Amino acid sequence: MYFPVVIHKDKDSGYGVTIPDIPGCFTAGDTLDEALANIREAVECHLEGETEVPKPSGMEKYARHPDYKGGIWVLVDIDFSFMSGKSVRINITVPENLLRKIDKAAKKRGIPRSAFFVDSACKVAEN
Repeated sequence: MYFPVVIHKDKDSGYGVTIPDIPGCFTAGDTLDEALANIREAVECHLEGETEVPKPSGMEKYARHPDYKGGIWVLVDIDFSFMSGKSVRINITVPENLLRKIDKAAKKRGIPRSAFFVDSACKVAEN
């Protein structure tokens, strides 16, 4: 799911990242890439033991909020699979041509096939 995050950079400091839809969740890094890469760990630590996955809202909800003034907004895809509990191995049958498409899509996203199946199922289940 894509969440709006705001990035702050003060003079003589690293990059700070705040995730408004997950109150109290923030992270930082010496570089922008490092700060963005630290988001997953920050979310996992912040939501450890929780069972309800937060829902993202649009950036417009926070765009004029004084706490985020001067920040740069980006959308970040946050994977909440760590909240799903124990994984269970399954065996499924898929048409070969469809499996090639699934593998290509998973590779493009940089995730394993099983994560692609789970992400896709979650998106269908949300609707």
